[in-house]
Amino acid sequence: MKYNRLGNSGLQVSALGLGTNAFGKRAGQQASIDIVHAALDHGINFIDTANIYAGSESERIIGLALEGRRQEAVLATKAGLPVHEGPGGSGSSRRHLIQELEGSLRRLKTDYVDLYQIHTFDPYTPLEETLRTLDDMVSAGKVRYIGASNYAAWELMKALGISELRNLAKYVSIQCSYSLADRTPETQLLPLCLDQGIGIIPYFPLAGGILTGKYGGSDAPPAGSRAQTDPNFSRFLSKDRIALGDAAGAIAAELAASPTVLSLAWLMHQPAVSTVIVGATKAAQLQESIQSVTLALDADSLHRLDEASRAFRHGEPFAYYRLP
Repeated sequence: MKYNRLGNSGLQVSALGLGTNAFGKRAGQQASIDIVHAALDHGINFIDTANIYAGSESERIIGLALEGRRQEAVLATKAGLPVHEGPGGSGSSRRHLIQELEGSLRRLKTDYVDLYQIHTFDPYTPLEETLRTLDDMVSAGKVRYIGASNYAAWELMKALGISELRNLAKYVSIQCSYSLADRTPETQLLPLCLDQGIGIIPYFPLAGGILTGKYGGSDAPPAGSRAQTDPNFSRFLSKDRIALGDAAGAIAAELAASPTVLSLAWLMHQPAVSTVIVGATKAAQLQESIQSVTLALDADSLHRLDEASRAFRHGEPFAYYRLP
């Protein structure tokens, strides 16, 4: 396994990370535990979850999976998106964050998380309040590093400026939708991250499966695919995205790699990307994804992928989670 620094911090994370949104939902408890153990056995140390994944079941299952192996993992979780309706049910206020961190620590069976991330920008809470709260968590030893998610470039830069001014802990990473099918971070966010030393953690690196090639050449979605289990996903299945998946598949075939491996490897070749989180519903799926770490892409392959996906640098992000 290859390891990178998370931004300019001293935290070392595996180039391929494990996303756990499916735990407790599309992957049952034992299957999820097996996935975590397989990931650790292959050197994947970055495990990403959130307080709301599967109604907090993801965190609970990870807590069980890491019993006796906690020190092998760089454990990341999030808070900020709604956990319930009404006052205090979402956002990044001091009250909400403290409440949610305590719940996460309890479910994860640990006394600290390596990376605590604000799941989305909160326009209703002063950034000073959020950052002071996070700084207190770091000082208390309950959080090692802090990160943002779904922040616009100006929001992230404002947060970094406040931390600098107030001498508070700084965000070291940003999670955002980033893939061959969504290159919108390259216009503003990526240059900011390069300048400020912020590590990018892409989610939806395979555009929900579109970049695996599973949706090409067929009118009906494959059994068990996201398009079949989530009717709303069909809105992403545009002709240009499916064509991109086909183009990536053709290039992958020339390199004797799968479209999945190629798409993940492309992200790992992008500047500022520290770790790429990929999900799994069974341990065997990790075997394919891990190959992306060792797939070297030459200048010609990178150029062809750049040309095939250039149109996706503009327009709306593939995914972008915000508070209402």
